[in-house]
Amino acid sequence: MKQDSTRNTSYTVDCEDYVHVVKFNPFDSGDSCSLIAYGGNNYVVVGTCRFQEEDAEVEGMQYKTLRTFHHGIRVDAIAWSPETRLDAIPPQIRFCTAASDRKLRLFTSDLQDKNEFKTFDGHSDYINDLVFAPNEGQEIASVSDDHTCRVWDLDGNEKAHFVLRSPGMSVCWHPEEAFKLMVAEKNGTIRFYDLITQQAILSLECEQTPLMSADWCLKNTLKIGAVAGSDWLIWDITRSSYPQDKRPVHVDRARLFRWSRVNENLFATTGYPGKTTTQLLVHHLGHPQPILTGTAAVGSGLTWHRTLPLCAVGGDHKIFFWVTEM
Repeated sequence: MKQDSTRNTSYTVDCEDYVHVVKFNPFDSGDSCSLIAYGGNNYVVVGTCRFQEEDAEVEGMQYKTLRTFHHGIRVDAIAWSPETRLDAIPPQIRFCTAASDRKLRLFTSDLQDKNEFKTFDGHSDYINDLVFAPNEGQEIASVSDDHTCRVWDLDGNEKAHFVLRSPGMSVCWHPEEAFKLMVAEKNGTIRFYDLITQQAILSLECEQTPLMSADWCLKNTLKIGAVAGSDWLIWDITRSSYPQDKRPVHVDRARLFRWSRVNENLFATTGYPGKTTTQLLVHHLGHPQPILTGTAAVGSGLTWHRTLPLCAVGGDHKIFFWVTEM
């Protein structure tokens, strides 16, 4: 796991395939290492990471693959379940994927003999994002180009179905607001749904399109961020349904927005994968310019570490990691 200065990444991990999506486990799994999952053209790999920033005995970064799951088709999105525990006997790994065949697949493994997966059918077009209920992990929400957001139980039964006005791009579930779901649509609208009444309760407007990605700040439930067109946009939902702050960042188009999990003013955006490189920008709301600029060869995916100001992007047979300042 070498320190790589050529592309100003802090660390890289070599992978056997092109990495379409990468996701740190956002939940505490009871282990000092961080779980990370990445998806390629027909498999998902689950591994652990440990960084020198959190453990002085680690030189740079340690990465270890725990298991490779055969997927049989390109992986487009991954969500971790809060039921994943490495400190249980036996351990439990649980995650769900979205694939190019419009199906969700729920994987459960004890990293030994028990390896189960279930397929959820229902979406009629490409699935853009999915998320587990953050506290108990007994439901999964997904959004799709079929203009729906659907909530499923772990047996694949549809528990709720919201009709959208355009493709659903992002869906977020906040641990402090467990009965609300945030759904971001490509037409620039972000809506919050009450899962008890199954009604929309609040909406935010970008006033520009296409909205490609949005995120709900873990550290401050009032903050929502998104990228639309070539700009990032930030809302304080108590103040206005229009963005409080916005800035053009990516020359062509912005693709992903992710809040840091450790600081409510820190977030990252990526540009569209270009012919050769994808631009990663890390922003701090107190600074007029990005505080870090990185590039990844045909990068895709964007994820923040649970406890460190460190983010990762997938790429061509590699995962790239950047450490930033708080």
